[in-house]
Amino acid sequence: MTNLLNDPRLTAYALGELSPEQTREFEMELQKDPKAQKEVEEIQQTAALMKGELSKEETMNLDPEKLSALESQTIEKKSWLDFLRNKYMMAGIPALAASVLIVLNVAKEEKNIQYLSKTAPEKKTDAVNQAIGLLKEGQGNIVSTDGARKGRSNEAKKLSKPKAEMDMLADEEIAMPSTISAQRSAGAPVAKINSFAGGMIAHEPMPVDRQEFNTEDYDKIENADWTRVSDQPLSTFSIDVDTASYSNMRRFLNNGSLPPVDSVRIEEFVNYFDYDYEGPSGKHPFAVNFEQSVSPWNSKNKLVRIGVKGKEIKTEERPNSNFVFLLDVSGSMNDPNKLPILKDAMKLLTRKLTEKDRVSIVVYAGASGLVLPSTPGDQKAKILGALTQLSAGGSTNGGQGIELAYKVAKENFIKGGINRVILATDGDFNVGNTSRGGLLTMIEEKAKSNIFLTVLGLGMGNYKDGTLEQLADKGNGNYAYLDTLNEAKKVLINDMDSTLITIAKDVKIQVEFNPSKVSAYRLIGYENRKLAAKDFNDDKKDAGEIGAGHTVTAFYEVVPAGVEIDSPSVDALKYQRPKKVVKGNTDELMTVKLRYKEPEGDKSSKLEFPLKDESKKFESASRDYQFAASVASFAMILRKDQKIGDMSIQKIIDTAKANKGDDPFGYRQEFIENVELARELYKAQNQ
Repeated sequence: MTNLLNDPRLTAYALGELSPEQTREFEMELQKDPKAQKEVEEIQQTAALMKGELSKEETMNLDPEKLSALESQTIEKKSWLDFLRNKYMMAGIPALAASVLIVLNVAKEEKNIQYLSKTAPEKKTDAVNQAIGLLKEGQGNIVSTDGARKGRSNEAKKLSKPKAEMDMLADEEIAMPSTISAQRSAGAPVAKINSFAGGMIAHEPMPVDRQEFNTEDYDKIENADWTRVSDQPLSTFSIDVDTASYSNMRRFLNNGSLPPVDSVRIEEFVNYFDYDYEGPSGKHPFAVNFEQSVSPWNSKNKLVRIGVKGKEIKTEERPNSNFVFLLDVSGSMNDPNKLPILKDAMKLLTRKLTEKDRVSIVVYAGASGLVLPSTPGDQKAKILGALTQLSAGGSTNGGQGIELAYKVAKENFIKGGINRVILATDGDFNVGNTSRGGLLTMIEEKAKSNIFLTVLGLGMGNYKDGTLEQLADKGNGNYAYLDTLNEAKKVLINDMDSTLITIAKDVKIQVEFNPSKVSAYRLIGYENRKLAAKDFNDDKKDAGEIGAGHTVTAFYEVVPAGVEIDSPSVDALKYQRPKKVVKGNTDELMTVKLRYKEPEGDKSSKLEFPLKDESKKFESASRDYQFAASVASFAMILRKDQKIGDMSIQKIIDTAKANKGDDPFGYRQEFIENVELARELYKAQNQ
């Protein structure tokens, strides 16, 4: 017999949203399922109760300040029934209890309890009784739909902690990847591994009926081919510090599938991890480190690593900050893995702010609005209260939100300080300026005001990765994907300085290869960051940014002179002769040049480093080098790169395990587990 309890038609039927034909068909099935009949009755009773009681003025009991704030918002509101339906479809009837909590979130807890308790006993449903119980336990501010589930897991029971303890959880009890390790070792189904860290909200896989309408968007990436030094001795690219591709890959694996090939950007996998590079000691804001060995996937070739380390900034030396939280609260954000994570992520950051910081909150849906004017960072209650009240509904006018956010940032600009817009969205812009070209032109213009951008992507199903990656690129910013609250903690707390404090902008790298040592080369990753050779000296050409303490890594695979490659060559030139090889530099493999600007500067500075050729076995290289190479190898396998040679997933696992080194946050251990999970998925795919 079909289980109607998880059937999305159940809610639509209870709320009278099925067509007559669908209603008749569903009622025939409903007659055979007493439990589903009871669920329908509870939905209808609770919906009626909420619709009637919430229309009464006394149920809200808003103080004048909160009422004024709500009235001033121009964002489009969804009906209570729409809100109830969406929450129920994601979590089942117990979620109605949490829906009551969300609705009453803006009122004082004691008033909430009075409101629910005064309801006539015969009208109370199990869901409402659960809501009353949770409120009495001190959970008036919970926004999770999972906390009200019957038979909660031990981890989910953390939701029953009083608010003060919940605040502490955000800083002290966020589970590291080892939590995921325990779930995997316990044999948890792959599709249910992806969760809020620490079990604070256990995300379940997207229902099949919603997966069918997947409109996720990724830009096409072509795997790097060989470039002959005789044809093109210069390789130029923009530095990249984004990490979104890696955490997005983790989301796919945890939901039981391999990531789409074009979602995998190798450099973002490698740069997800920190490496022990030597920092700067002179006037420049970063240092450059090099290492080379035999390629781990082709013993005929060499693998050269370029590592950049940004200068550290002590907490007490952090400049005054002007942050604008630009938050998408449109209807597409009304999923457990979107707005709840967004709000909790911003709360994590808020708790780390001081009197040196100022925060504004701009939201956008069908229209945009200023929810919180510029407020000192030590007024945490005011900022947290504004975040708590956010709810999702309406279309997505991202362009209008961007305009307002940069306007607010400019009005509160701090010269010599940190001026940054933090955009959190799924990228599904569908109203106003919706074209990528239009949005990128707008962001490019805004970036000239020395206001930097951080893009935080969320969600699945309609996720627009290509748009968000390009917005961060054009906005002098960085891009991360928040699949869990733990990832939010990594980006906004553990890596706070590198995420939010820019120490150098428009950073470009240009490598000149010595033809007497190198016949061909290819840059591993950075496919959509490549620049023309002339762009290196053009200060008008935009490039990437480096944050405080950040490490950035790039690999080149190099074919030694005299070694043949399987790649088409260019015909001999008729009117020009090849340039002669300069003698006297035969011990140099290549020369690396870097250009960068100060965060508020317009003129670039140049650094230049010759790199001598040397021979070293891969196994003799440093731990960080070997681990980073294993990460790059894994990304190449996911990208189906044919030049991966004899590298196997098992070899990647063995290399990563042997070179994990210090791993205070468990990120490297989690990488090993991700590769092991991918191995199982490949096996299942080939059976």
